[in-house]
Amino acid sequence: MSPRLPLLLGLLLVAPLACKQPPPASTPPPEASEPTTPSRYFGPPPDGKLHVYFFDVGQGDAALIVSPEGNTVLVDAGPASAAGHLVNRLPELLRRELDLVILTHPHADHRGALDPLLRRVGARRLLEPQLPGAPEDYDALLGRVGARGVQVFSPAPSSSTPNAPLKLPVGAGVELTVLWPRAPAEALLPGDGAVGLESNSIVLRLTYGDTSVLFMGDARAQTEAHLVARGAVSRSTLLKVGAHGISDASTSAFLSAVRPQAAIVSVGASGGPGMPARATLERLGASSARLFRTDIAGEVQAVSDGRQFVVTPQRLPAGVPIDTRYTFSGADLLPPTATPAVAKVADTKPATDTPRQGASTTNVDDLPAARKPPTPEAQQAMPTQGYVASRIRESFHVPSCPAAKKILPRNLIHFATREEAARKFRPARDCNP
Repeated sequence: MSPRLPLLLGLLLVAPLACKQPPPASTPPPEASEPTTPSRYFGPPPDGKLHVYFFDVGQGDAALIVSPEGNTVLVDAGPASAAGHLVNRLPELLRRELDLVILTHPHADHRGALDPLLRRVGARRLLEPQLPGAPEDYDALLGRVGARGVQVFSPAPSSSTPNAPLKLPVGAGVELTVLWPRAPAEALLPGDGAVGLESNSIVLRLTYGDTSVLFMGDARAQTEAHLVARGAVSRSTLLKVGAHGISDASTSAFLSAVRPQAAIVSVGASGGPGMPARATLERLGASSARLFRTDIAGEVQAVSDGRQFVVTPQRLPAGVPIDTRYTFSGADLLPPTATPAVAKVADTKPATDTPRQGASTTNVDDLPAARKPPTPEAQQAMPTQGYVASRIRESFHVPSCPAAKKILPRNLIHFATREEAARKFRPARDCNP
């Protein structure tokens, strides 16, 4: 027999068996996994500073307060047309649900996006003025909010201290004071329809250290006059202009009492009728307040370390460096009768319909008043070893650095080692300590 015959017979016997074997079962598809829901919150961790975001929501109002510890307050929720923007923007800034929402009054351009926004990010409490004559859809909105477990309350003063304003602590050193309305301790201001609702808007003063922001909602001239007569308003670093800058708001008497260094007007590209009014813009210009309009500057961000606000608009005028920021020192750092120091910088008066052109960030340590020859006390205060920083700046220096010599004694911080300085500040670029 040929040696190949057994091999050939084996192959012939095995082949039919192989052909009759069932085809291998196909690998089953992987089980469909549950769709992963993206996290609703992915904001940055708290950085120890107060952040205020004035959103660009078109013709409406919405601002977010983030305390140095990460507590959050949303002041108004913009019109319904801004829902898509806010639903995407707020999670970028939040690490958890909102601690507090404040609706200054029932008009739709201040609360139109609230329903989808709360479905997206949630909230613990909601403050609203509980005004008579509110629209039915506003009451229905509050009903839906309450059904989600959000605590709804009014700005009524405490019955035990009816003469004191309602204070809302936001975090260590940060406080919101409700200046108006004060019902039932004080009667609401008179007015029919929209005028009555706007005149009794919730007015808030946010304070952190020497800095402050006054939120006016849609308050009008009679609200301003009432608050000025009661001595309820005082100098504020920033002013959120009331009623989108209509002519019946931001009166000269009111601006003289508040004396803001910067004013933010929330208004749409097309604006409403007479918003902002030329007369109002001129009054703001006469007050030496730097003007930021959301229809021109976009979103406006303000950051405070308790000593100063650094304001960064989303858009800058043509020809202005893209890293331009604007610095405004806290009210307590200014002489009681002096014009705000920022107004002394060249070209700081606001135009009537465009933001002012200006230089880069103004350092309060580097203003003209601080350019006098150093006094003997100042020279003695500067150490010769270690590292130094200004409590109102973000960088540290070696004592011999020219920038270090401009630090005022009251702002001087001394560190024995570089490691100690680097834990709180970044190295200065001019001397690379």
